[in-house]
Amino acid sequence: MGVTSIRLQPEIENLLNNLSKKLDRSKNYLINQAIKEFLERKSVDEQRWNETLEAIDSVKSGRSIDEKDVNEWLDSWGSENELEPPIS
Repeated sequence: MGVTSIRLQPEIENLLNNLSKKLDRSKNYLINQAIKEFLERKSVDEQRWNETLEAIDSVKSGRSIDEKDVNEWLDSWGSENELEPPIS
């Protein structure tokens, strides 16, 4: 396990101390959890951005599905005649 030193602003240090006592968890645990959650969110953000770029490229190249076809498919959900998803 690596060791990293950080400097915390006094107000953050106070909040961290209070939360640590309240949750009966170490500051180390809380900092690791916060960093882990931050990195996971950034990973999701990056994935969504890449999917957005892929979708833009798809539209630019003419690979899109007409709104009418999508709505017909969605309207069929839960019915006896549920349609297959439209494809481009």
